[in-house]
Amino acid sequence: MAIKKSELYSSLWKGCDELRGGMDASQYKDYVLVLLFVKYVSDKYLGDDFSPIEVPDAGSFQAMISLKGNPNIGEGINNIIANLAEANDLRGVIDVADFNDEDKLGKGKEMVARLTNLIAIFENPALNFKKNRSDGDDLLGDAYEYLMRNFATQSGKSKGQFYTPAEVSRIMAKVVGINTAKRQDQTIYDPTCGSGSLLLKAADQAPKGLSIYGQEMDNATRALAQMNMILHGHADGIILQGNTLADPLFKEENKGLKRFDFAVANPPFSAKAWSNGFNPFDDEFKRFDGFGIPPAKNGDYAFLLHLIGSLKNDGKGAIILPHGVLFRGNAEAEIRKNLIEQGFIKGIIGLPANLFYGTGIPACIIVLDKFNIGERQGIFMIDGSRGFVKDGNKNRLREQDIHKIVDVFNKGLEVPKYSRFVSVDEIKDNDYNLNIPRYIDSQESEDIQDIRAHLLGGIPKDDIEALGKYWQVYPGLKGELFEVIGEGYLGLRVGNDEIKPTIFNHGEFIHYSVEIEGIFNSWKNEHLLLLRGLEKGDNPNKIIDELSESILEAFAGRSLIDKYDVYQHLMSYWLETMRDDVYILVQDGWVANLTPILNKKGTATDYTCELIPKELIINRYFVEEKANIEELESKRDEIGREMEEIQEEYGGEEGLLEEVTNDSGNITKANITARIKEIKGNSEFEEEVKLLRVYLRLIDEQSGLNKQVKDGEKLLNDLVLKQYKLLTADEVKSLVIDDKWFPSLWESINSEMERISQRLAQRIIELADRYGETLYDLENDVNLLTNKVEKHLQLMING
Repeated sequence: MAIKKSELYSSLWKGCDELRGGMDASQYKDYVLVLLFVKYVSDKYLGDDFSPIEVPDAGSFQAMISLKGNPNIGEGINNIIANLAEANDLRGVIDVADFNDEDKLGKGKEMVARLTNLIAIFENPALNFKKNRSDGDDLLGDAYEYLMRNFATQSGKSKGQFYTPAEVSRIMAKVVGINTAKRQDQTIYDPTCGSGSLLLKAADQAPKGLSIYGQEMDNATRALAQMNMILHGHADGIILQGNTLADPLFKEENKGLKRFDFAVANPPFSAKAWSNGFNPFDDEFKRFDGFGIPPAKNGDYAFLLHLIGSLKNDGKGAIILPHGVLFRGNAEAEIRKNLIEQGFIKGIIGLPANLFYGTGIPACIIVLDKFNIGERQGIFMIDGSRGFVKDGNKNRLREQDIHKIVDVFNKGLEVPKYSRFVSVDEIKDNDYNLNIPRYIDSQESEDIQDIRAHLLGGIPKDDIEALGKYWQVYPGLKGELFEVIGEGYLGLRVGNDEIKPTIFNHGEFIHYSVEIEGIFNSWKNEHLLLLRGLEKGDNPNKIIDELSESILEAFAGRSLIDKYDVYQHLMSYWLETMRDDVYILVQDGWVANLTPILNKKGTATDYTCELIPKELIINRYFVEEKANIEELESKRDEIGREMEEIQEEYGGEEGLLEEVTNDSGNITKANITARIKEIKGNSEFEEEVKLLRVYLRLIDEQSGLNKQVKDGEKLLNDLVLKQYKLLTADEVKSLVIDDKWFPSLWESINSEMERISQRLAQRIIELADRYGETLYDLENDVNLLTNKVEKHLQLMING
């Protein structure tokens, strides 16, 4: 049975993180990812005579399992890894981490326990890579991505730079046009490749693959990248170790730089020692000729110029750099001018701040294109700085942010306050300053206060007209809400508390909501066959690609509602719920597998079904039984409220319930029975006895209803369990698609409609409150209060 992938990865990280002790995450990743590598190649290639990786018995994960609890486990793991490295020419790649290092892993029993538990985490039967990447299911890629993101998050400043966020990598690959590559022998290069995540994400966009080249200065990180290539099916990717600027290792026979079809880079920001090891004024590769020498203590442009020098004459590239490169002066200003005049920069994409690991400063993607550079008339700019979501202590691009940036850039769409094509002449007029806010005003319009309205009342007509996008959809609503009270000023026809009901009950609002629901239903009906036709082995990624692209098309051009907001609702539901369901279906088929819930003794006390929660079964097959239980619960709750009211009235000191209330403040049946027996027949306590009998009756009724509810729930649970076992494939399809996926998705999209109208209502209420009291009203209030104070003072004086 399939396991929920998100739970698998989170448990994998949790286990690994708990075991690293005091070791920094940037170091611990080298241990964990080596074990992930050994586990992968063992699952995938052990016993396969035709595999690209040879896995000797003494170099396998199975050999590691036999070491669990062994006093020499650290040395044993090192030997296993050495055997695997020797068999595959991977010396210096997978044997960088020392599993016998007492300073990092502890001494004696501590090391044994830590390594034994670490092996046990990867021994999880659900973490089986034997069929990895088969039918589009990249279990390894997802697990690796999850671990790398978490290691980067915890690695601290300057140590998380080995990883480029996957969302940014996807943007770079798509805006560079890697999807247009037609041959596998076309090349992609990253001069500061880190763990290789950017290279791989970019190469994955090529329909037929690409030949991969990367260079990384840090040896441990270079080893990580080489492993990453193998793990992701690019064992022929070439990753070399060395300082790219001082000693670029990819060269042609004439000793010039090797040139590539595509290049991407996320170099260290503003590196101060960038020129160590070579003289940039006498650069043998002539990377700075015609541009200028970057500042001695800032290497941002050095990496950009190296990237340009590494591209073929029609090559395309993208590099991530801090925003400062767009506007800093002196030497960088001269380089920037030359780049613009020669036409190397195709576009600039401004990104949100706090997006990258190791730094919080805002960055941008500079898109380079050497094809027809002499004909370039300007630069396409996007201000994507406002599109993100908070994710812990970092910001993260949402699916809608990624898609919007790529769509707008590749189609050259000019969107107000977001994107525009800026001519070279305009840039020249701005002294070649490329700071995006000079060309795109993304700031919200200033909310100007109207002095006359404050003095005399009324809502300025201009403020209402600024809500024009709403009146295009709800033209009659405007007249129902407002009336003209003077030239340029409007008054509300309804009270402030009636604004929201007037909007939400208006015929035009209802009509628009029905129209949007109709669009959703049409989109849903178009894809019912696709979803009902899901079979074992299908590719989940193809499913979501088709669904997401078509929903964008369905909602394109609609007033008020933004197609990218709708797209985000779909993608959020996919990532939170639907993806796991689809992965279960393509592995297990249309069956409702049950998972027992075990107590501490290992006995099953209940069951759960990830694909079809119990509530779906109940709502489809056992509505009457559910209603009966709810009716019993309602009666029980009513009795509880009655008991609370009696306690409030007669509890406390000297109350009629004082004698039956224990030290914990509870009233028990035993206390009531004993008290009645004690005072029964005594006329002095007749009222108390009467109240106690009423309370005793309520306790009995509540107890009886509790038993009925419990019995009803047990019966319902038994019926549900039986129904699970009777479900046909068609019933499972209907429950999952018709009762789970589409209702949940529509509820999410419909909430977007409510948010849109709530914003309208809130703005009108804000304006009504702002200008609701005129200066005349305030003066009257002041006069009334002044008169009251004077009267009180006079009374005090006359005393």
